[in-house]
Amino acid sequence: MPEINFYYPPEQSLARIVDGCTAQADGRYRIVYQVLPRSADDQRTQMVRRLAAEDTGMDVMGLDVTWTQEFASAKWILPWTGARRAEVERGTLAGPLESAKYQGMLYAAPKNTNTQLLWYRTDLVHRPPATWDEMIAMAQRLKSGRKPYQVITMGAQYEGLVVLFNTLVASAGGHILNAEGTRAVLDAGAVKALSVLHRFATSGVTDASFTNAQEDEARLRFQAGHGAFQLNWPFVYPAMAKAAPELARKVRWARYPGIYPGVPSRVTIGGTNLAVSRFSPHPDLAFEAAACIRSAENQFYSGITDGVPPTIESVYSRPEMAYAYPMRDAILAELKEPAIRPRTPAYQNVSTVISALLSPPSAIEPRRTADEMRESLQEALESRGVLP
Repeated sequence: MPEINFYYPPEQSLARIVDGCTAQADGRYRIVYQVLPRSADDQRTQMVRRLAAEDTGMDVMGLDVTWTQEFASAKWILPWTGARRAEVERGTLAGPLESAKYQGMLYAAPKNTNTQLLWYRTDLVHRPPATWDEMIAMAQRLKSGRKPYQVITMGAQYEGLVVLFNTLVASAGGHILNAEGTRAVLDAGAVKALSVLHRFATSGVTDASFTNAQEDEARLRFQAGHGAFQLNWPFVYPAMAKAAPELARKVRWARYPGIYPGVPSRVTIGGTNLAVSRFSPHPDLAFEAAACIRSAENQFYSGITDGVPPTIESVYSRPEMAYAYPMRDAILAELKEPAIRPRTPAYQNVSTVISALLSPPSAIEPRRTADEMRESLQEALESRGVLP
């Protein structure tokens, strides 16, 4: 019996899904779940090295949404075409679907997605702020009243800071790269985003650890009761409900704040796409296995057991999702108008340049930083590399 090796990050319910898809294959093949490291960098490094060596031991791979273009341009993964593509596109949210494309072709099937929300304390503010200016002003008033006031989010020099900047740029109507991913743009919207980020970092409303904070550090700081607002992924809410239930009862969620009044934010999405290796000895079976793993029923199961937001829109309307995702309406609203990170085979280089030039945010000089970033990003695009 052929074995389909499925390389994917740790996910609690995934083994059960894999076993179910193996049973559905009715003896034609068996899917073997090969658990990747937790770190995204370690995941990418393992797969890149093996694919560069044309390793035939990988069939289906879980790719971070930022890797599709890199792997496709290197000709490491096979496109989804014909009926296979049509089935993936049917009912899948547009943002996750765009992250799985390269040069107009679909190279991966979105399995799960993600987006950040605004989390706020109802005992401190009566309504969520709609813009960054409003949020900063609310926090400053709370500070003057000697109440918990901090706006807690991720500001360390890593991908989380790039996500924050990309969200601000998209919310301001700007662009980092052109649509083809070949030219650094850094337009007026990007300059506005740099201005907002600098103001936020110097307004006295951040935590002292802002420039070192990643997702979990931000979660723990807010969970300890130090903040009035938190900008983070939905995983923070079930964690808070378990570790700090009294605080969780005071916390609600809302759409991420925008830049301009009356203009909704566009929030950077995350997630994982399923791709089939060009070196798989069983590509047809691999496509079939991937389609089963990311089916609507299995996305629903992963959603309610592991808290990973589905990419198929109809799953959100299932009654059971109301309990697993009390914030599902806010999540879905953002997913329908998302921000996609710059799509380029050189994304790893692009991300490194952006995070370095944004750190620390308090040192940003909007126009000068935009000019420097534009020049450095163009160099990164022209010397794109795929090996770690």
